[in-house]
Amino acid sequence: MDKRQPSKSDIVQSVDVCIEVLLNVAKNPDIRLTEVAQNLGETKPRILRMLRTLERRGLVRKSETGTYRLGTTAIILGTAASTQVDLVRIANPILEEVGQKANETTQLRIIDNGESLCIAKFEPMRDLRVQAMIGRRRPLTAGSYKVLLAYLQPQVQLQMIPETLPRLTKRTITDRGKLIAELDKIRRQGFCVSYGEVSDQLVSVSVPVLAFDGSVIAAVNVGAPAFRTQKSDVDRFIVLLKEASSKISARLGW
Repeated sequence: MDKRQPSKSDIVQSVDVCIEVLLNVAKNPDIRLTEVAQNLGETKPRILRMLRTLERRGLVRKSETGTYRLGTTAIILGTAASTQVDLVRIANPILEEVGQKANETTQLRIIDNGESLCIAKFEPMRDLRVQAMIGRRRPLTAGSYKVLLAYLQPQVQLQMIPETLPRLTKRTITDRGKLIAELDKIRRQGFCVSYGEVSDQLVSVSVPVLAFDGSVIAAVNVGAPAFRTQKSDVDRFIVLLKEASSKISARLGW
């Protein structure tokens, strides 16, 4: 009896074939096992094992006549993907509009793998500005990106807050109790302002963006150098960001 453990290459190949099976079902609703195997040049037993795995996870479902089509989990994934693609497309011109009015850098951030992730940005044409980078990650527990953390369900929020909070500057909140109290304040006021929590010389303001079901899907942000940012500027950024959030949320169906 062969007790050899599957190698990494075996696992990667199996995952690749499983994805191909899922795509085949997506492109050909009510397809049969034999057809999937023929399309992929694989054996029926191997494809059947993969279809059963996908069925257990809700990615495909088998009809009474033995054909396969996408399941409810696949529909959820598709809706999420469509929403995120639409989010960037909708947000880009609005980020530019806010950035031009504020004459500062704007970003759109989402929660990804327990961090805030920049998925869209605008930078003004001025020599000294905050530099943003699509794909750059930041902790959810520091800076104005805390607004994303503030709107999570309490039990999820607690799971996302580590026992030891990273200190980025002397102004970063590192006490868990103080952070939770701050998140409650952010949720009540509807925005977050950060003075030097991520970088000593950065002022950052964020406002949540709502999806069609009222959940917070992202945050719009203005980041500016501290030396030229007054209280009146922060107040103006909040107004601009709330207007931007309303526009994006409305176009997402909220």
